[in-house]
Amino acid sequence: MKVILKADIKGVGKKDEVINASDGYARNFLFPKNLAVEANQENMSKLKAKQNSLQFQKNQEKEEALKISDKLSKILLKIKVKAGENGKIFGGVSAKEVAEQLEQEYKIKVDKKKIDLKEPVKTLGIRTVEIKLFEGVIGKLKIDVIGG
Repeated sequence: MKVILKADIKGVGKKDEVINASDGYARNFLFPKNLAVEANQENMSKLKAKQNSLQFQKNQEKEEALKISDKLSKILLKIKVKAGENGKIFGGVSAKEVAEQLEQEYKIKVDKKKIDLKEPVKTLGIRTVEIKLFEGVIGKLKIDVIGG
């Protein structure tokens, strides 16, 4: 019997996946626990519509990420910090500070976890930082750390 899973079931399949299950397993376990529905014409068309909607939404998000990536490539973000005479920074510039400065100056909101800084920046100068905007879309932002 073909069924559409309504939830992830370990060893069986993922949510919204169409699987072949034995009649007994489907009728006595999956259906009573509301873990699956029968893969009839109506349910299959609902599943198809849901998948199309998710795909459309994903395409919209990717398009938006590409626009943001294009904007980021044209920006030189200046971050003022206290620094010593030899160019060493007191503390460091973290991903959080980069995200906050980007939002303040350019109104571009980026999650600090998506900014690819291995460790805080501890020297003055210009460097390029990668920002993971979407799967397969990575924006490059130039930051200029200046002493103040």
